[in-house]
Amino acid sequence: MTQYQLTLDSESLQRLFGGDGQLGRLVEAVLNQVLNAQVTEQLQAAPYERSDQRQGYRNGYKPRQLTTRVGALTLLVPQVRDGSFSTELFARYQRSEQALVLTLMEMVVNGVSTRKVARITEELCGTGFAKSTVSDLCKALDPLVTGWNERDLSGSRYPFVLVDALVVKVREAGRVRAVSALVATGVNEQGYREVLGLQVGDSECERTWQDCFTWLKGRGLGGVDLVVSDHHGGLVKAVQQQFQGATWQRCQTHLSANIADATPKALQEEVPARLRPIFTAPDETTARTLLASFVADYQTKAPAAVATFERGFDDATAVLALPAPYRVRLRTTNGVERLNEEMRRRERVIRIFPNRESVIRLLGALLMEQDEVWTTGKRYFDMTAYWLWRERPAQQPRFGQETPMLQPA
Repeated sequence: MTQYQLTLDSESLQRLFGGDGQLGRLVEAVLNQVLNAQVTEQLQAAPYERSDQRQGYRNGYKPRQLTTRVGALTLLVPQVRDGSFSTELFARYQRSEQALVLTLMEMVVNGVSTRKVARITEELCGTGFAKSTVSDLCKALDPLVTGWNERDLSGSRYPFVLVDALVVKVREAGRVRAVSALVATGVNEQGYREVLGLQVGDSECERTWQDCFTWLKGRGLGGVDLVVSDHHGGLVKAVQQQFQGATWQRCQTHLSANIADATPKALQEEVPARLRPIFTAPDETTARTLLASFVADYQTKAPAAVATFERGFDDATAVLALPAPYRVRLRTTNGVERLNEEMRRRERVIRIFPNRESVIRLLGALLMEQDEVWTTGKRYFDMTAYWLWRERPAQQPRFGQETPMLQPA
């Protein structure tokens, strides 16, 4: 390793220990001495030194600005007549500053606003960074997120797909608009969860979901047997059109909330307790028996709640056709609720996205990270029982035959 002899004058030392913010000047002085030592080493001669080993001659200095975490530095880069002088100092600096750039991007992914990132960067570097500069740095995420979000899905089947949407605010044409971030997750044939993709649409209408499902299928999504979601007319119709032969499982948590909204206050605690045994029944026959009992008990006391439950019963109990080990995690969209909470937590910090691309950048980076955790972690399901169940003889009822097919909203 090359060693350099560095010197500091007393004034520099006094300023340094006097605490008046002269650390940047100290670093500047040290790096300029390093540059001079490097050119001396390359030329095999000090300034004005007569030497038979001399490999060239100096030709002045060229100033170069360098923004670092201790402030903006002006370095005097030595020049030689034949232009052959080179230094690794700036390359090393750029490599070390990658950590700062990555930190900035991580801050954005974790929901720190651009304004805060700019302020923190100024504190770290001793100089101001425009918000646009920080945004440009963060756009380095775009090719990574886009590549992941557009990846090929044809290498695996996805029997179980769960879909949900998050409403966020975006500034477009000088106005703030509410748009929907559509998120699809799934369980592949090996039993691992994956985040299948993210799209931004104008709303949760049928056309938006149609486009989302067409996009997913265009990337190779196939083998879908069960789609789990909340009850939204446009979404249900899109599933019916795009995944013919699959079964729709209505989220039991959302249905329970709908029933609660239609229940008189005096029965708010009693009715939910009667719903649980129906949703967790061991088979469809038992569930229907319990439903009949529920209807008989509350037809008069809570007619609206009974009507809501009867309309949603078939779709909310579709999962009972599956083998028992898969029912608990597929009867609701609760499996993605934690994911939604993380996205919402970051979205609240941003409040209003500057454009739709920034929605994909922020939420996509988060989803990409979660997808890696899921696909490299513990398996969500042991799929052995499912595939054995799927291979039963044709004369025995199978999933799509023993549960109601999708019903238009």
